Amino acid sequence: MSKSLRADHTLTFLPHRLNRQPVVVRGLTADELWACTGISAILGLLIGLPLAWLSRSVAMVPTLILITVACGVFFGGGLLRRQKRGRPDAWLYRQLQWMLCQRYPLLARYVGGESLILRSGAWNTRRSRL
Repeated sequence: MSKSLRADHTLTFLPHRLNRQPVVVRGLTADELWACTGISAILGLLIGLPLAWLSRSVAMVPTLILITVACGVFFGGGLLRRQKRGRPDAWLYRQLQWMLCQRYPLLARYVGGESLILRSGAWNTRRSRL
């Protein structure tokens, strides 16, 4: 019998990180990497279009997109890694959800904000001493 099986044929351990997304690049998971890349590419496009018009060179747009994506993954990955350090896996997504619900309350039901507790202050249990 294998060391990992008990007499009742159940596992003696369960992998702790079984349902976590693997880290792909610089501490970013695949979803975070796509978001970082997309935001950086849009920023590069917005910077590259006016520069391409000023320099009369269409090659400026893809060049700046490539540069901003590389910088975005490098610096954004470091920033997100520092923000996520020591926090639960879903912290980043809940934090973004909370910020969207606070700043744009009309978007709350589209980003799942109804399930968040948005009240701050002291809580009481409504129990009295006898």
